[in-house]
Order: sequence, then structure tokens, then C-alpha cells
Amino acid sequence: MMQEPRYISHLKQLDFNNPDSWIFQSNEEHQHGVAILAKRFASVFGCGNIGYVMGMLHDKGKEQKSFQNYIRKVSGFRTDIKCASKTPHAYVGALVARKLYPHLYPILSYPIASHHAGLYDSYDFDAKMGDEIPGGIELPQLSIPEKDLFPSMRLNPDDFNHFIRLLFSCLVDADYLDTESFMNGDNYLRRNDKTSLCDLLPKLEAYLKSLSEKAPETALNQLRADIQQVCSEKSALQSGLYSLTVPTGGGKTLSSLLWSIKHAVRHGKDRIIIAIPYTSIIVQTAAVLRRIFGDENVCEHHSTFDPDEVWKDKQNASELELQQRLASENWDYPIIVTTNVQLFESMFSNKPSTCRKLHNIANSVLILDEVQTLPREYLQPIVNALDTYQRLFGTSVLFTTASQPILTGNHRGTNDRVMFYGLKHVEELIPAGWNLCDKLRRVNICFDKHRSHYEDIVQRLTQYDKVLCIVNTRNDAAEIFTRMPQEGLLFHLSRRMCPLHIRRTIEQIREALGNPSNKIIRVVSTQLIEAGVDMDFPVVFRQEAGLDSVLQAAGRCNREGKLGIANTYVFNLDKPLPRGSLSEANEARKSMGEVTDWLSQEAMTAYFRQLYCRCNSFDEKGIVSLLKQSTRTNEMDFEQTAQAFRLIEEKGRNIIVNYDNSLEIVDKIKKNGFSYELSKKIGNFMVSINEKDFQALLKQGLLEEIIEGMYLLPDREQYTDETGLITCNHWLDEILIQ
Repeated sequence: MMQEPRYISHLKQLDFNNPDSWIFQSNEEHQHGVAILAKRFASVFGCGNIGYVMGMLHDKGKEQKSFQNYIRKVSGFRTDIKCASKTPHAYVGALVARKLYPHLYPILSYPIASHHAGLYDSYDFDAKMGDEIPGGIELPQLSIPEKDLFPSMRLNPDDFNHFIRLLFSCLVDADYLDTESFMNGDNYLRRNDKTSLCDLLPKLEAYLKSLSEKAPETALNQLRADIQQVCSEKSALQSGLYSLTVPTGGGKTLSSLLWSIKHAVRHGKDRIIIAIPYTSIIVQTAAVLRRIFGDENVCEHHSTFDPDEVWKDKQNASELELQQRLASENWDYPIIVTTNVQLFESMFSNKPSTCRKLHNIANSVLILDEVQTLPREYLQPIVNALDTYQRLFGTSVLFTTASQPILTGNHRGTNDRVMFYGLKHVEELIPAGWNLCDKLRRVNICFDKHRSHYEDIVQRLTQYDKVLCIVNTRNDAAEIFTRMPQEGLLFHLSRRMCPLHIRRTIEQIREALGNPSNKIIRVVSTQLIEAGVDMDFPVVFRQEAGLDSVLQAAGRCNREGKLGIANTYVFNLDKPLPRGSLSEANEARKSMGEVTDWLSQEAMTAYFRQLYCRCNSFDEKGIVSLLKQSTRTNEMDFEQTAQAFRLIEEKGRNIIVNYDNSLEIVDKIKKNGFSYELSKKIGNFMVSINEKDFQALLKQGLLEEIIEGMYLLPDREQYTDETGLITCNHWLDEILIQ
């Protein structure tokens, strides 16, 4: 047995049959290891000394006799010792930090006090800081004076919460990693086996060169090459906020990737993070990235990611899966593809495991794809966060879309008390004189002036052999789909289908469109298909909606421009739209007055002005006021903020449906309990329903509670391969997927 230290931080038994095989990590070793890592992480934004001090102080509370008895007892090392059931220790380091560095209170103390339980609300934090330093705790002699800890950056009132949260992230990740290096050295070493962006850039350039050599010499391909060239040239611009507004068909995805990686390499940035609103686009984008850079360099992080679906034919699938899991914990990977929900809810979280990744957003390039989908009710705190990350933490942000919203300047909502304070400046990469909306024009948008019944729409759709129809609700999709004639290939897409079913159906549609022997292909879908999904139909029908949605739908029409100019028809059903954001967006479009070119950026700007003036709040949950620094720095309510900032409102219930092998996974959950791997797999088989339908299914005995709060609908007759879940549910908004 190795010598037992005075203060144990961690210990483990190498051989359970050998009582002398215990090894120890002393508290001194652990704190120093955390300090070194936290210093490295915080140095990225000029706060390395703060990181070091946090690491050296964070576990001072483990020196308490009560904790030393506790860790010896619960580990099984000394079962004869009596100890308390709980021995909190994080607050002790926070008190020591206040004692040693009073002028940096509470910036130092907040992360230390919270590194286990999560960032507290100000009331709870103040209560913990009202205690005294326990007897027996020796104040360390740190060589860094207080003046050398003060950050050189200038913090605005809206910055402090993010600054504290990033320091918290540095400490938490350093703590987890140093603990892992002792408890599970193999995983710790796996994390260090990564490729740099400098090494990945030639892979992208080779891929683009290969595409160019194979592409026919057309005006469209030349324009795509020109867009890539300007993105390549402007990658040298300094770190900042940029936009790339390219109509559908202009090669936006690859051009934004080229700008981002060259910008990162030029300015020494560490990674590319791509945030996307919908999983249907994530799967598509991640597949392209893996094809370019290899599976081992792309981390796909969202709740329905199932490694078996991606690597089922790969020899080293298990190792890749483990690397992905490790990378998803802290985003220390060259390329991250994630959702808006993961990104922004992490930025406003208070939990250690969720905030752990935040420091790796610093000194990175963040691509926000389909930026027009950012929710207006959270737009103010989101914009404030992006501004802080860019100014203070060296994050370059690229907003990409075919329909760019207004994110700069100040805009009035429904009254003078409702204001959106936008970013000061966002630089567009595409020169204004390029007139991309004209050069990439492939569609006419034709608005109906009359209202239609379902049968009217079906009759119009069946006039075309290949047609896409996009509607606003699940119910409308089902009503039109069931009325369509059963000829050729007929597809339905909505969130009545589970995520795996949706992905497979989208892939089936793509394959069908690529096979010229398929003469009839008709698709009826909700709006989940309209933003960024790579499909090409000769004609598209779109139910009335906001201009951004209409243009996104038009992006699925004549995508390659092979038909000259095709038509997208916007129709009105003889029923009102559901109240809320969808009807407000539609009214904003209808109030734009005379529009000469619906595809122009001028039209989009006019539309968003109309949309904003219908907004009752750009910060519906009062996030900004919960976090804004007031007379005292620590008047910030982190826990309340985390509970309030939910891009997905929990208005429904998720149930597991009987599709593919979902029952096999359910059996494993019943047998082995809920695990990380099983949670990833089972998420692919969940469908959200409203509370009324949930209670009806429960009352009818159709639902089975497999573990607390998780329900299964085992009857296969309740789920079809055509339309998914069968239930008499009311209309549900299409929701984002976390």
C-alpha cells in the first residue's frame, strides 16, 4: 500500500481482493493539478491567474476532519470510522478566497462555492458566505498578489454573469479532468488524442478541389466558387460578428465552413462549433462533415444522436463512441455540431455538468445556421450573450441563412416599453453589389387570394407528379396526406413520427428523388422539412406563414435551377391559424404592403421590422433582469435563470412508441436501469403529445410506465409506418429538439 497522505482528495482500490492495493491522490496534488488546468483554460480569455487561484482553493474544505473521515468511510477504506452522512466542503474554499482576495469578491468565491451543487441564486450564495472558515483550515500562502488577478477586460452589467459562468466552467472542467486522470487514466489520455484545425484545413481544401473538378462548368457552379473565394479572402478579417446571407442553392454550408476554418487557423482559434435549430439538418450537416474530416474529428452532440446509426459498419465503432461521449461532456474537440438548445441553454445554465463545456466556446468560431429561427421571446438575452462571448472571450460568430433577420440596432415592440437592443455591428461577408437574390433566383412565389379546403389542395397537388406540400400543423399534414391518392411514392413527415422514423423517411425521399425511374413522388410535411433540408422538387406548396418560412419552403423548389424559374404556391386553408407566433408571423408578412421582390434582403428586413413590432417581449422570462449586475456584483440569480431559460417549453409529454427495435431498448432499461447510452438510443423513439391526450391514453390503459416518469405505448397498432403515432391529439406546435 502506498503511503496514506494527511489529506486525501481521492482514493481507489486497484485489486478488490487485496486490502493493501489502495492508492491515494492527496488534496495538495489534486488542487495543484486543477489549478494548472484551470489556469490554462482561463488564460484563453486573459484570466489565467484567477483560474490558478480557484484551483488552489476550491477543495480547501476537504481538509476538515469530518470530510477526511467521510471519504475514508464511504470509499470502503476505513469501514470502522464513524462519520456524518454529508460533509459539504465547497463553501470553505469560497470563504478562504474572500479572506485572501477581498476585492475580487464574489468573482472568485462564486465558482468555488458552486463547483459541486451549481451556481446559486444570490440569496442562497449570500447565506453560504455568511459562515465562518471552519477551525483547522490553514490559510495557504499563495504567491499571486490581488492586483495580478484583476481581469484586464472591461465588464458591462450584462457581462458579469457570463464572466462568472466561464470561470465556473474552467474550474469544473479542470476538477473533473484531474479527478479523471487519477480515477480513469485511460479516458483522460483519450481526450488528448485530437487533430488540430491546421491539420484539418487541407482536408477541406482537397474536398472542395475535388468537387470543383467534377462539377460541370455552369453559371451556378461558378457563382458557388465565387462565394467560396470571397469567404476564403475575408477569413483574414479580425475576430468579430459576421453574417453570410446566401440564398438556397448558393453553397452556404461549405462556404461558411471554409471561412470558419481559415479564420480559426489565421487567428489561432481552437475549434469550430456549428449550432443548428433542427436535428434533421444536424444529421445532414454532420454526415457531410464526417465525409470531409473523418468520424474521429466531428462530435455530433444532441439528445437523439445514436452512434449505432452512424458507425454500425465501422470496425472501431466502440472506440469512436467513447470518444464522442467524452467530447460531448466538454466540447474539447476540433469540430462540434450541436443544437441551438444545447448551445444557448448551456450558456444560461447553472449546472456543473452543463456549464463544463462553456470555456471551450471561448476562442472558437461559432456558426449559427438558419439564424432566422432564433426565438423572439429569448432574443435579447441570446444577443447579449453572443456580444459578451465575442468581446470578452474571443469567440467569432458567423450568422448564416438564406433569410437574414435583423440583429443590429434598436427596435420597438408592441409599445415603448418593449425594446430590442441589438448588436452594434454585424459585417456581411457577401458584397452588397453581388445581388445574389437575382443571380440565384429559381422560383416565383405565388400567393393565393382565396381560401381552400383540404380537398382543393389535394386536387392541386395531384396535378404534379413530383411535389412537396408544407403545412403548419400535424393535423393539417395528416388530413391532406390521408386524402391523397395512393399512387407512386407518397410520403408523410411530421413530429407524430419519432426522430428515427423522420430521419429514415427523409433519406428515403432523397433516394427516391435521385432515382429517375420514380415517376411520382409526393410529400406532405410540416415545417420540419423546410429549413436547410437538402431536397429538390419542381414545385412546392406552402401553407400561409411568415416570409422567412415561405422563403425556406421555396428553397426546396428548383434547388439546382435546372428548370429555369419554377413556382412556389402559398395557399390559405379555410380555417384560422393557431394563435401565437405562427399567426403573428403570417400577419407581419401580410402587413408589408406592396412588395416588388419577395426574395430580396430588403423584403426580409421589412418583414422582420413588422414582426418585431408585434412582439410583446424580447425577453419573456426576464432573463436579463435576473442576471444584470446592480449595486452589488453578486445580485445574480443563476438557478432561477437556468429554470426559466428553456427554448423547449415542456408543454407536452414524451412517450416511447413501438417502432423498429424500441421495445428491445425498453427491455434493457427495465433490466439494467437508465444509462447514458440507453438514453441516447431511446430518445430516437419518443413522440411528444399534449397532456390531454397523454391522460386519455393513460386512462385507457395503453401506456406503461417503464421507469418513473417514462412511459411506453407498446401497442404497434397505435403507430404506423406512414404517419406515425395514432391519437386524437389536438394541434401541437412543431418544437425544437434538444
